[in-house]
Amino acid sequence: MNGWRTQLSAVIAALAGALCLRWMEKKSPDHLEAVIGVSFVAAACAAILLMSHDPHAGEHLKDLLVGQILWTTWGGLLPLALVTAGVLAGWFGCNLKASPLGFYLLFALTITASVQVVGVYLVFASLIVPALAARQLWRAYAVGITGYGLGLLASGLFDLPAGAAIVLALVAVATLGRNTAPKNELG
Repeated sequence: MNGWRTQLSAVIAALAGALCLRWMEKKSPDHLEAVIGVSFVAAACAAILLMSHDPHAGEHLKDLLVGQILWTTWGGLLPLALVTAGVLAGWFGCNLKASPLGFYLLFALTITASVQVVGVYLVFASLIVPALAARQLWRAYAVGITGYGLGLLASGLFDLPAGAAIVLALVAVATLGRNTAPKNELG
């Protein structure tokens, strides 16, 4: 995904999505998770339709979903670092963590920048899987670090796409970790 117009379009779409989700949270909080799921599926289908006449669409879609974590350059990481610094400044410096709308807007910016670098699946698995696996922060970090390490190892040893290998390793480590966690830590 190159070009400033593509990036600007992605940010505008993400911010519009964040505003819609905040509105839905106020209007119908009981259905928010379902709305998020439907929004994800609708956005993925819209991407497929938009790329349907591009002869390289399959590769673009694969990059969008699975990413190219092994081929990320410092030039690709610099914009992500700047966005992250801005988000952290907003979160802590401007106290946007106290605002539900602030959370959605910062989350949209962070996800948009991250997906550009490592893909949809890896971003969402990194957010969700460790949190589901453990209630204690250190255990969640352990699941994430172990999953990434094993996924990258499997990718290198078996010549597999790194993003997909990491996602599956995260799920495997989380499942094993959850099954071996003390009962008082599980929800």
